[in-house]
Amino acid sequence: MIQSLLTEEHRDALQEVANIGMGQAGNSVAQLLKEFVELSVPRIQILSREELSQAIGRAVGHTEVAAVRQAFHGGLRGETIAIFNCQGFVALAELMGYEADLEPDAQHELLLDISNVLIGACVGEISRLLGVGVAFSAPSMIGDRMPASDIVRAADVRLDWALYMDVNFKLERHSFGCDLVILVPESEVKALTEAVARFVESF
Repeated sequence: MIQSLLTEEHRDALQEVANIGMGQAGNSVAQLLKEFVELSVPRIQILSREELSQAIGRAVGHTEVAAVRQAFHGGLRGETIAIFNCQGFVALAELMGYEADLEPDAQHELLLDISNVLIGACVGEISRLLGVGVAFSAPSMIGDRMPASDIVRAADVRLDWALYMDVNFKLERHSFGCDLVILVPESEVKALTEAVARFVESF
């Protein structure tokens, strides 16, 4: 079973690696927006496809969101989903120097740009710490103004089981917030835990 691949020791080490990676992503966004970024503690679970929708719904809440996906591959393979609260988009646009009433295409471009920064910094730092190289696909929109619980279906996620990591980013003085979800497919969990074990042994 996939659950047996992630021991308590692996989970603790991955939690530390995720903390560092998410912190790097937060720093990148803070520098971009010139605002202090608050982060939640990363959550790490092994979930079925059905449980993914429930977990995302619990993490994000019952509100309309926009979502962006970006895959990574190489020494580690998986997918990231950046989920944005639509209510905070005005604050994001203004902080990035745009008009609040952007056309939909311009809104999507802005979300793709901020997702690329978040995902690149986070996954890039995690892969660096674990000593594996990764490359990224271009980010793409999953949907806009949709219930968070519909993201897995709209993204056509076909994983039976996955290692699920997520963290919430929010700005201290503004309504903008984002949840970053990293999904590692069952077939890649063994490679991930082996990289985590090497990370632990390096100390």
